[in-house]
Amino acid sequence: MGLLDKLTSWLGLRKKEVNVLCLGLDNSGKTTIINQLKPTNTQAQEIVPTIGFNIEKFKSSSLSFTVFDMSGQSRYRNLWEHYYKESHAIIFVIDSGDKLRMVVAKEELDTLLKHEDISSKKIPVLFFANKMDLQDAMSTVKVSQMLSLENIKDKPWHICASNAIKGEGLQEGLDWLHDHIKTATT
Repeated sequence: MGLLDKLTSWLGLRKKEVNVLCLGLDNSGKTTIINQLKPTNTQAQEIVPTIGFNIEKFKSSSLSFTVFDMSGQSRYRNLWEHYYKESHAIIFVIDSGDKLRMVVAKEELDTLLKHEDISSKKIPVLFFANKMDLQDAMSTVKVSQMLSLENIKDKPWHICASNAIKGEGLQEGLDWLHDHIKTATT
């Protein structure tokens, strides 16, 4: 580490690096959300289903994010737990128009929150109730009720309505996450 690196680190000017897991069932919009959060010049033009996981990096004013975009396909969900230990925050994406799979989303969320590497930490959890543009989309209140979010007492959490394709609701969520990561890591 050079003198300038030491000085900026000592003065607190260096961006804090944080690992964020982006989880949720397949086709909920995880990759589209992450793509929208990246700078415009680095956004992908075409989004394809994630096989395994992707890693994306972007920066905010004081944080440097490494986001692990984990596949939500059932055969890949067992990979999620290998990334819990090093995570500083979780983004959990829900397809608010998919009422039939809400039970599966709740089961996966419950499994996640009960895992020893997550239950032992007070990391923030941001929920995106995505695809709010769909005619039959459930409200954030209904999604929250179906996932029993009110039972999460040991971690800060927040739910945002979002439309990942248009980028609606994403900045609100990122701002909340940014504030709670800074609080949790200082």
